[in-house]
Amino acid sequence: MPQPRPADVARWLAGRHWPVHPLAPGRKTPAANCEQCRVRSHEPSSCPCQARGLWCHGFHSATTDLARVEDWWSREPRAGVGVSCGPAHLVVLDVDAHAAPVPDRNRLLPGIPIPEQVDLAGLASGFDTLALLAAYRKEANPAEDETTLRVRTPSGGLHIWYVNTEPAVRYRSSTGSSPRTALAWQVDVRAHGGYIVAPTTRTSAGAYTPLGAVRDPAPLPAWLAAELRRTGHVIQTAPVPGPRPARVPRRPRTGAVQALLQPLIEAVRECATSAEGTSFTEKLNRAAYTAGGLAGAGYLNQSEARQELTEAAHYARPHQTRRSETIIDAALSAGASRPFHPKGLA
Repeated sequence: MPQPRPADVARWLAGRHWPVHPLAPGRKTPAANCEQCRVRSHEPSSCPCQARGLWCHGFHSATTDLARVEDWWSREPRAGVGVSCGPAHLVVLDVDAHAAPVPDRNRLLPGIPIPEQVDLAGLASGFDTLALLAAYRKEANPAEDETTLRVRTPSGGLHIWYVNTEPAVRYRSSTGSSPRTALAWQVDVRAHGGYIVAPTTRTSAGAYTPLGAVRDPAPLPAWLAAELRRTGHVIQTAPVPGPRPARVPRRPRTGAVQALLQPLIEAVRECATSAEGTSFTEKLNRAAYTAGGLAGAGYLNQSEARQELTEAAHYARPHQTRRSETIIDAALSAGASRPFHPKGLA
């Protein structure tokens, strides 16, 4: 069976509201774009690429905008696909099988002492430590979980995909070798602040191959959620969204609607030129309130508008994400309660 094109995979994932970004052709790392990114490191907030609608800085530029996805993969059809885990509410266990010296038994499962009488002969990879953790908790081994999407990596590892069904909880990414936050040795966690390589992506080492018949992530098991909390992976508690507004018949987004909203969003992005004195809060509030009114009238999708606003706010003020999200949510809600019909479109 022929493998789907990267563009098709990116389009399908974005259609599920999972933000995507290009990976360098033949590699599992994000594709750079501007010359600055190619020759030296610089902050995403100072990168000119995003303001021009281009990819750069990996998951920082990830999007669900289908037009942008089409543009990116038409520019570089060979690019692989990365998925930004946090906005997609994904928690992926990245089980490594690399040959590496086995650490002291007290570092295999952080916070869980392993008695000397436990025979660890043969333990060599993340598959073993994950199985050991599951055994300690008397739970099924996630590596054998056939109810969720599992992807074999070119190096022999495994990506186990789950979806976080608790929107009030956010999990941080981690590496299994971290001395501070880790779930298990050689088991990385891909969540907020990280990305995962999409299934079917091909690198010079091989393809990321889905296993079995399941292609959707299952809900994160309660016991794994408890383990992530125990090991310090919860980074913040976000407000639980209120009841969804009544569904409004959707009108296609017209050029007039785009012409009305886009300058307001661009005004937010332009605040990146200065850390203060740009009326950032006022501009973000105005853009979100307008988007809420248009969504309330059915001219655009509120979740898509929120994604655009969040991306613009993060570009302008990358260090105050939570405050920006609070402004966006409040203004969207206020605007949606007063549907806005632009002149000539009602």
